[in-house]
Amino acid sequence: MDSVHRIRSNRAMAREVARNVILHLLIALAAALVGFPFFYMIGSSLKTLSEVYSVSLSLWPRVPQWHNYVVAWTSVPFARFTLNSIIFATAITVAKFTMGLTAGFAFGRLHFPKKEWLFFFILITFMMPSQITLVPRFMLLRDLRWINTYQGMIIPEFSSAFVTFLLHQHFKSLPDELFDAAKIDGAGYVRQMLQVAVPVSKPIISTLLLLTFVAAWNEYLWPMVVTSTLEMRTLPIGLQFLKTLNEVPQWHIVCAGAVIVVAPLMALYVATQKQFIEGAIQGALKG
Repeated sequence: MDSVHRIRSNRAMAREVARNVILHLLIALAAALVGFPFFYMIGSSLKTLSEVYSVSLSLWPRVPQWHNYVVAWTSVPFARFTLNSIIFATAITVAKFTMGLTAGFAFGRLHFPKKEWLFFFILITFMMPSQITLVPRFMLLRDLRWINTYQGMIIPEFSSAFVTFLLHQHFKSLPDELFDAAKIDGAGYVRQMLQVAVPVSKPIISTLLLLTFVAAWNEYLWPMVVTSTLEMRTLPIGLQFLKTLNEVPQWHIVCAGAVIVVAPLMALYVATQKQFIEGAIQGALKG
């Protein structure tokens, strides 16, 4: 009996090892498929134009052309594009989080008449494609003479039904005992939000801030519509100018510009990686 039990145990261990090996191979394959375009972009940013158009596929150039980044930075006003993107992404991130935090806490923890109906209307805007409101917003900004201005770029993007919805769901799932204890200590709704809800929600908040900033940094359509001069463009639009500088697209320069655009996001992710993963796991467990 012991030998039979040992054989079965060994077989079970072998099956478990085989499953783990297959799982890790699939993860490695998925990572390679997702990461290949990014690493190919980095390699192409260091190639010459002839190497980019070469038939043979090579991930890394023979001699890295580091000056491609200097050419990309100086061919168009990349410094101005970077400043515009920082202002645009930072202002929108702060505004969306502030409005989403207050609205999410109100809908998640407070009781007031017609709360469900109001939240339903917010969800409707969440389901509505942003392109539907593109023309009305542009006409309104034109009447306000806000075209090609920072306030015209930023203020229409202040609210976010997505942030409000996620924070509502999160705050709603928090234990009532936390807020009951705060009420006993005399805390009002603002103190409950800032001193109770926010401290226990740091992983979720960090994840939302990162996702909101990345979305604003990569935004192309709205800044393209609402701006008209080169000095007001953002980085994603600047890449298009790099592409159209010459009759033949200088793809090695365009790839260098793309690396410049992505580099701050990669640095931001590395700096907030721990909080981002904790927030994703916490949201998955509660969701």
